[in-house]
Amino acid sequence: MVDADQTFVIVGGGLAGAKAAETLRSEGFTGRVILIGDERDHPYERPPLSKGYLLGKEERDSVFAQPSGWYAEAEVELHLGQTVTALDRAAKTVTLGDGTRVHYDKLLLATGAEPRRLDIPGTDLAGVHHLRRLAHAELLRGVLAALGRDNGQLVIAGAGWIGLEVAAAARTYGAEVTIVEPSPTPLHGVLGPEIGQVFVDLHSEHGVKFHFGARLTAITGKDGMVLAALTDDGEEHPAHDVLAAIGAAPRTALAEAAGLDVAPREEGGGIATDASLRTSDPDVYATGDVASFPHPAAVSHAAGGARLRVEHWANALNGGPAAARAMLGQDVTYDRLPYFFSDQYDMGLEYSGYAPPGSYDQVVCRGDVGRREFIAFWLKEGRVLAGMNMNVWDVTEGIQNVIRSGAQVDAERLADPAVPLGDLIA
Repeated sequence: MVDADQTFVIVGGGLAGAKAAETLRSEGFTGRVILIGDERDHPYERPPLSKGYLLGKEERDSVFAQPSGWYAEAEVELHLGQTVTALDRAAKTVTLGDGTRVHYDKLLLATGAEPRRLDIPGTDLAGVHHLRRLAHAELLRGVLAALGRDNGQLVIAGAGWIGLEVAAAARTYGAEVTIVEPSPTPLHGVLGPEIGQVFVDLHSEHGVKFHFGARLTAITGKDGMVLAALTDDGEEHPAHDVLAAIGAAPRTALAEAAGLDVAPREEGGGIATDASLRTSDPDVYATGDVASFPHPAAVSHAAGGARLRVEHWANALNGGPAAARAMLGQDVTYDRLPYFFSDQYDMGLEYSGYAPPGSYDQVVCRGDVGRREFIAFWLKEGRVLAGMNMNVWDVTEGIQNVIRSGAQVDAERLADPAVPLGDLIA
């Protein structure tokens, strides 16, 4: 049982933190719940920032995790626009940027991740952007609209999910887009070359230019404005704006300063937790982008270690509630399969599982890859590690069931759309 006079503090005002607060109340916790976020906006969901909201198809209010009045109704105390500067585990307090000290009985770190920065000359120019926060999306939406009106040039560093989704939005607005990527295909480390080529074709058909095998070395400008982006192979790409989409780093500084265990960089970094999302301190938990947790899918791979750190929306959606239940003393094992989705032009996809580079030995597709209506499966020794359905719907549960089963499947039957996914493991 949890005493009603206890205080649970959540550091991090994103979706994971909001869902943890919601779950504490729905599970009957009657003590104090304090949520601290360093943004002034109420907790919101991030997918619309590079999808519907960026495209102008969704209103600003649609991104928030809860109606603004919910927090007062649920008696969740909000401290927005506040950075937590210190964690004192002995005293069980966190210190805010304004000097306020807040006591906790249980603490949840949902500090998220921050965009990696380009370490090159010219990043201080006004036309250099990142996309992680609502304020970034608000600014970028106006930038893309202006580039579209003026036939302007956008250079994107990085062909990951954010880079590709922004490229699709920019082309929809009418901007000219060049993507600079050091790997030979987009999403190379996630999907490999076979499926990465599908995204080359998709974006090339919509007028995006790719420059593979290169990195940005400098951004040039005049009077504070961007003029061009230079790459390490000597090329100069005209640009009015540049987006750095080179990944995100977990925000572990607070945890590290407090002496909490942190996962090795080769395992993705992040605050190390057990399967219940408890850190090396029994009264401190971590969830969302910042948490590195043991997962059966990671243990079996030759590449990487036995931990996962997942930056996608579903991890925040499900990890926040899991951590909240663990804080309440419930028996929790957080072992959901990683899941994410993406929308680009008229293409939509869902991806389930975990298949890092070097972990699979075969890619099998069922459906029509050329029409971009197919399911791709990543296998090792006949067992499905991950699956991605592109413009094929209502199959995620079936894909995940095949992955969880660990069963060896026949590649020919896996590739045959006439064979129900359930029959593969029957």
